[in-house]
Amino acid sequence: MPKFLLSLIFICATTFMWAQDSQQEKLEQRKAQIQQEIRDNEKMLQSVKKQEKSAVNVFMIQANKIKLKEKLINTTAKQERLISNDMYINQVQVNKLKKELTVLKADYAKMILKSYKSRSEQSRAMFILSSESFLQAYKRAQYLKQYTNYRKNQGLEIQSKTAQLVDFNAKLDGQRQVKKKIIAENQKEKQSLEIEKKEQQKLVNALKKDKNKIIADTKAKQQESRRIDAKIKDLIREQIRLANQKAEEERRKRIAEGKTTESNDPPVRSISSDRIALTPEGKILAADFKANRGKLPWPVEKGFISLAYGDQPHPLHPSIIVHNSGVEITTEDGATARAVFEGVVSKVIALSPVNKAVFIQHGDYFTVYQNLSQVFVEQGDKVKIKQSLGKVRTSGDTGKTIIKFLILQNTSNNNPEGWLQNR
Repeated sequence: MPKFLLSLIFICATTFMWAQDSQQEKLEQRKAQIQQEIRDNEKMLQSVKKQEKSAVNVFMIQANKIKLKEKLINTTAKQERLISNDMYINQVQVNKLKKELTVLKADYAKMILKSYKSRSEQSRAMFILSSESFLQAYKRAQYLKQYTNYRKNQGLEIQSKTAQLVDFNAKLDGQRQVKKKIIAENQKEKQSLEIEKKEQQKLVNALKKDKNKIIADTKAKQQESRRIDAKIKDLIREQIRLANQKAEEERRKRIAEGKTTESNDPPVRSISSDRIALTPEGKILAADFKANRGKLPWPVEKGFISLAYGDQPHPLHPSIIVHNSGVEITTEDGATARAVFEGVVSKVIALSPVNKAVFIQHGDYFTVYQNLSQVFVEQGDKVKIKQSLGKVRTSGDTGKTIIKFLILQNTSNNNPEGWLQNR
């Protein structure tokens, strides 16, 4: 096989192995992240159990823990597959080196034998002196020199490939140990998952007895949620109306001062509309916000989505449809809400006696942070990304600390999960 082709194969294999190593590192980081989320989830679960008045709350956190365990098992399985691929590539290299070494050693043995037979200086001298011409003598001398160098290089190549073979074998041994460890971890997590599922089933059986109470509580919470959603829409419509009114007043002022004309600066249409008339600065902010879709940080540092966006069946009673205008994120006691993007605090209000909310405007987008017990900002404040907005309330009845987070463009709700970074 041509040397160029062998070099190309080696380069391709090496590049693939580097890519595998990079994937392995990312999976290891993801596994560590999931393990941390499981620990955080367990901490929340124990906190809720201490103050437990509704087993539904325990069920929700337990369900998330099961999802995290399943993610961890899948991540570990991907790691195992990657290591198996690496081991296969390394084994191919080992086999290739063994074959090359066999050929090299055979050739080297022949050279040594030949050199032994013609080992005397007299034989070499006679080989040169028996030449028919000076040119032939010169060529024979060069041949002997090249032959000696070739033999030396062959010996060095054998040493090099032997060292490579030792390295690849050592790497294989290490990978076998890592694979063995990962398989053991996976088995342990699978056993743990089975225990979690059995506990979950016990909880479901116990909760079936309280079906009527759960249904009544769910309906009451849905009514309260719809009332708050309507109030939020009204508040945003009022902010849009005032912003458009201000924009219209500024337009008229510019015309009166002769800075513009009616044709160049048309009126703001429908001051009471559901769409805000953006200023040039507002357009830039809205475009920046939109460009960061899928990259926004979470509104709390730790937590998981315990109630997703939109209509979905109740986790225990699928016949009950639960509507959510944003996402509910269960976090740890004492958690702080933080801005997901820079903007201006357009409203701070108490939506209920125990539910304070902060509205932040990002051009024609609004982010709303509900269920705060304390607020650290005021209306009109300019906030930066990840700036603390307030303390998330911990329910005295359930022991859960939940923030409800909404994203709206004007008065239209968006699914926040599509805007936040994946965890």
